[in-house]
Amino acid sequence: MNISIFGATGATGKLLTDRCLAAGHRVKVLARDPRSFRFAGYVETIQGDAKDPRAVRETVQGSDVVLTALGARSLRKEDVLEEAVPLIVRSMQEQGVRRIIALGSAGALPNAMDKQPAYRKWIVENIVYRTLLRWPVASQRAQYAALSTSGLDWTMVMPPMLVNDPAKGNIRVDPDALPPGASRISRVDVANFMMQQIGNPEWVGKGVYLSW
Repeated sequence: MNISIFGATGATGKLLTDRCLAAGHRVKVLARDPRSFRFAGYVETIQGDAKDPRAVRETVQGSDVVLTALGARSLRKEDVLEEAVPLIVRSMQEQGVRRIIALGSAGALPNAMDKQPAYRKWIVENIVYRTLLRWPVASQRAQYAALSTSGLDWTMVMPPMLVNDPAKGNIRVDPDALPPGASRISRVDVANFMMQQIGNPEWVGKGVYLSW
């Protein structure tokens, strides 16, 4: 299978690249500096930026599946998802590529905290999301809007805080909100779940919450 990966040079993107190669897929990635990418000798690399329409089109071309682990690298207003995801969607629509699996975050939808205790829900929704995570949350909501109106076979994976701990394997999956007490999950578990969605129709056209 031909798989294109956006955000491949990030922590979760590297895990996705590794797993795609291990599964025998042909992988194409977009990178600003392909020479510094640890898998450069094993994947096709397109040099460029995810905000560049030409580079995005070239990365999508010939794909069966698109994986994206794009996201802000700071708490500042970066507009990476606001600009890049519509370009990816448009390129897929133009080239007839249907399947996209995207890494998002729990803040992408307003119902994320509905299964948490009332005090925690209030703190997160009224303080954390409106101050510290204001811009990252806005970006994730823009990504969800772009995917959900795309007409593509999309899935957006929405975890809470990502950590670099080993995988536990036993994760909770919920279509409606973060499971009770959810606070973190390893990048490895998230990457493994995203890989499982490549041939799985269960979450097509949906956002899905994951946590330990």
